[in-house]
Amino acid sequence: MQSKKHGRFIWYDLMTDDPKAARDFYGQLIGWGTQEYEGGDQPYAMWTNEGTPLGGVMEMPEEVCAAGAPPHWMAYVSVDDIEETVLKVKEAGGSVLHEATEVPGAGAFAVLADPQGAAFAVYRSANPENQDSTTDTEVGTFSWNELATSDYKGGFSFYSDLFGWEPQEAMDMGPGGIYQIYGQGGTPLGGMFNMPEEMPGPPMWLYYVSVGDVNSSVAKVTELGGQVLNGPMEVPGGDLIAQCVDPQGALFALRSKS
Repeated sequence: MQSKKHGRFIWYDLMTDDPKAARDFYGQLIGWGTQEYEGGDQPYAMWTNEGTPLGGVMEMPEEVCAAGAPPHWMAYVSVDDIEETVLKVKEAGGSVLHEATEVPGAGAFAVLADPQGAAFAVYRSANPENQDSTTDTEVGTFSWNELATSDYKGGFSFYSDLFGWEPQEAMDMGPGGIYQIYGQGGTPLGGMFNMPEEMPGPPMWLYYVSVGDVNSSVAKVTELGGQVLNGPMEVPGGDLIAQCVDPQGALFALRSKS
């Protein structure tokens, strides 16, 4: 029987070519603090929101750079069994980008890709009772996890089998197609949709951070050297969102409640 934490988003890492600049950017934009993590193989700082860790920032590893990946955010989903999860991904047509690796005293992680090619990570904590989901609507937390893909039905089937995610509302966006909201235990976690032809790049995940007011936040994005790619725009339910890119090139999104 799976635990209640299996399938929940619990951690968000930023891999970038300039961690110091990224810390300054998100610190001013979101209000995050940072806390140095001791004991790793390379420098790593944890993002904190009102003192609570929710992710981390690090310089992109050499193998990631060699693969041609740009700076990017990566979410970690909690799983009960790392080895079983990796095996299921392989059997379902996904791939392993970074084999299961133990983090002494913390747990184990693996970086994977779904059958359509979108990368994500999984994590098993050494102390699962202390492993909380960070997905919330509180300002400064990640509150929505969105998959742009080439086959949202296939993607949903894959993640549903892997994590136990459930279909929620399927929204007809007209020419934009169906936007499938998914969740767990009645709690919405994000959405999936098929990428339009004009959308560049391969299938990918995009993560939304809750802010007090998207309108004022997007002004600050540009002021701090980032770019606003889309928005602000209102979505069904009245929330405001905007998709952005930080000064180093990592995509992220903002959301404020109606």
